[in-house]
Amino acid sequence: MSENSSIYAQSGVDTAAGDLAVELMKSAVQRTHGPEVLGGVGGFAGMFDASALTGYKRPLLASSTDGVGTKVALAQAIDKHDTIGQDLVAMVVDDIVVVGAKPLFMTDYIACGKVVPERIADIVRGIAEACEATGTALVGGETAEHPGLLGPDDYDVAGAATGVVEADRMLHPGLVQDGDVVIAMAASGLHSNGFSLVRHILTDKGIGYEQHSAELGATYGEALLTPTALYTAPLLRVLDDPATAGAIHSLSHVTGGGIAANLARVLPVGSWVEVDRASWSPLPVFRHLADLGGHTLESLEGAWNLGVGMFAVVAADKAPLVATALTAEGLDPWVVGTVSTAARDFTGFEQGAKGVDGGAVRLVGSYKN
Repeated sequence: MSENSSIYAQSGVDTAAGDLAVELMKSAVQRTHGPEVLGGVGGFAGMFDASALTGYKRPLLASSTDGVGTKVALAQAIDKHDTIGQDLVAMVVDDIVVVGAKPLFMTDYIACGKVVPERIADIVRGIAEACEATGTALVGGETAEHPGLLGPDDYDVAGAATGVVEADRMLHPGLVQDGDVVIAMAASGLHSNGFSLVRHILTDKGIGYEQHSAELGATYGEALLTPTALYTAPLLRVLDDPATAGAIHSLSHVTGGGIAANLARVLPVGSWVEVDRASWSPLPVFRHLADLGGHTLESLEGAWNLGVGMFAVVAADKAPLVATALTAEGLDPWVVGTVSTAARDFTGFEQGAKGVDGGAVRLVGSYKN
C-alpha cells in the first residue's frame, strides 16, 4: 500500500479492499461480455460497439434506471447478499422490455459504509448472473465507500441500462384495441416493492428476519429475499416468434404503485379494464403478511403485486397462442380481463399513473382461495 493510500485508509476509505472486490467479481462480469464490449473490466467508461444498430431501419434507444429500495435492509439483516443483484437487474431491464426493446448494456452503482470485498463480490455476481440471463452486457460500475455517511454494514444499489427496439416494433398504448385480452404473468414473490410496509408489519409484531415461519416454510428473511422474476429473455423470444409477432400490443411491469395503476399506464385514454380477482390466488407470502398486519388483500393492491409480475395486452384472436408461448417460456400466464372502450362511469377506477394519462383499471370480485 502506498503512503497516499495509507493516509486515505486512515479516513475510512480502503482502496485495497476495493481492488480486491473487483478481482473477486471480474470473472462473473466478463461472462456477460460479447464481442460488442470493448476494453474489459476496470476502465473509466464502459465501451459498447453499436455498429450492429446500423442494421436497424430506425433504432430507438430505451433507457431505465432504478434501485432495489428497502429490500436491501433484509439482505443486510441476515447477511445474505447474493440475490439483491438479480432484483436490481429485474427492476431495470424488465422496464426496458415493456416497450419491446432488447437490453444492450447495463452499469451498476453500489454505495457502502465499508467495502467488504466478499460482500461486494456477492452483490455484483448476482447482478452479472442476471445480466447474463437477460442477454445484457454489464459494461461497468462503481463501488463507493462512504464512511461516516453510511454504517459499516450499510449499502445501497442502483443501476441503469440501455436497450434498442425497431421503431415499427415498439410496444405502446396506441396499439391497444377494444376487445384486447389482458394476460397476467406470475410473480416470484414480493419482487422489490412494498418492503417498507413489510418491515413495518414485522417490526410491529416483534418478528425477526431469522425467525422461522410455518406458513412460509422458511425463515422470514429467506422467504422475503426470494429474487424478482426475470421476464426479459422469455418475452423477447415470444415477441420475436413469427407465430406471435405483433400479437402483444403493450406490456406492464407491476412495480411501485401496485396492480391497477401500472396496468392503466399502458392503456389508451378512454379505455378500461376490470381485472378479475377470482382469476388467481395470491401467493402465501401475501396472505400471511396481510393477516399479520390485519389488512385485507384488497387494501394492499396499491402496495404489493399480489402475485402478478407482468401484464401483456394482446390481440384477442392471438391470445391463446400468446398464452401457450408464455407457458412454454415458464412465465405461468392467465387471463384477467378484456379491454373495452365503451362509455362508462370511471368512479372507483385507477386512471393513469406517474404522470401518464392512460386508461382506467379497477379490480373486481374476490380472490381465489
